[in-house]
Amino acid sequence: MASEHPRANAQPPRNLPGLTLHVPEPKFRPGDAVDFVGVDVPPAGAARRPDTAASAHDFTDLAYTLVRVLDEDGRAVGPWDPKLSPDMLRRMLRNMALLRAFDERMFRAQRQGKTSFYMKATGEEAVAIAAAQALDFEDMCFPSYRQQGLLIARGYPLVEMMNQIYSNRGDKLQGKQLPIMYSARDHGFFSISGNLTTQYPQAVGWAMASAAKGDTRIAAAWCGEGSTAEGDFHSACTFAAVYRAPVIFNVVNNQWAISSFSGFAGAEATTFAARAIGYGIAGLRVDGNDALAVYAATLWAAERARTNAGPTLIEHFTYRAEGHSTSDDPTQYRSAGEPTAWPLGDPIARLKQHLIVIGEWDEERHAAQDRELAEYVKAEQKEAEKNGILGHGLHQPLDTLFDGVFEEMPWHLREQQAQMMAEEEASGRPWARK
Repeated sequence: MASEHPRANAQPPRNLPGLTLHVPEPKFRPGDAVDFVGVDVPPAGAARRPDTAASAHDFTDLAYTLVRVLDEDGRAVGPWDPKLSPDMLRRMLRNMALLRAFDERMFRAQRQGKTSFYMKATGEEAVAIAAAQALDFEDMCFPSYRQQGLLIARGYPLVEMMNQIYSNRGDKLQGKQLPIMYSARDHGFFSISGNLTTQYPQAVGWAMASAAKGDTRIAAAWCGEGSTAEGDFHSACTFAAVYRAPVIFNVVNNQWAISSFSGFAGAEATTFAARAIGYGIAGLRVDGNDALAVYAATLWAAERARTNAGPTLIEHFTYRAEGHSTSDDPTQYRSAGEPTAWPLGDPIARLKQHLIVIGEWDEERHAAQDRELAEYVKAEQKEAEKNGILGHGLHQPLDTLFDGVFEEMPWHLREQQAQMMAEEEASGRPWARK
């Protein structure tokens, strides 16, 4: 008979402390004074820019610093300066301002009961707008639910976005998606899902298919920093690393999920860009409130993907200035002083300052543009509301409920559809058929 291990019944050594768990706690809570001195902000222009063909192992330091282009005086400095034309800069600024005006109008529409839900991108406008302008129009975007700026930068009609938000007669998704979960294949915008990070492996699969076909189009995906704790994120990184998929992973680190801070996803241990290192893929940490830095990093990663050098993970270090959504009250879990104290400023104000510094813009033109965009969004809203608003009854024919699942509806769904319509007609309140 085997002898019992000599320590099997032994008591733990009395000279060892008991084990404990670390539970992350945000630095500031409601009512606290805010001091972001602990946020390391390196000087603009200090980060080196490696060749896009370099091995990911040769620049792991870029996962721990911040790629920055715009300095405190509004000048573009350093090797990451994309040297954009004034027209391109003004277009970027206009799209960012349009996104903010759109968000404000749709936020008010939700508060007026015209729709059930909305999510603003306030303070994060550069993440989507600058990236969209650095990608080719034919590249496929796999967004999360705060990248409506991709559609705006690609010229998608605001009325169509509003139709989807209102789930009205003009909604091309037939009211089957939660408001703000757009889908626009013709604009390279993959359907948004409320399930976190499902779009990451989808983006990798799309990118692998593009490479397998010998195409030249790449994929780009976005998620929040909290979503990097999902298994789908890591599955996507594994496949992308193994097959060198032509994909860009964008992690939007805006410091907060719905009511929990980034520490619960690992921010206290390391940066989110550093997750790329373990997979052997390129990792960049970027000032997400610097539109020129976001543009430059995206352009660099796109060239890397397009030349078969592999995927890139970009952490956009930014801040969610307002609530997670219209269902969220951030004053219940964070200090009210955080948004204004954030050391990287406001992305629109910083790009505006840069254009003024180089003599290509002024405060008067900016104010006039804001007024023009506000009126434009208001007019688009009136046009969309001609198709109805959420809460004013069913806007889509009831029998379309079964559409869009299968290319050809199977027999059992046809039977269910017929049964539903018969019951509705028998109720005396039949909805119009399509």
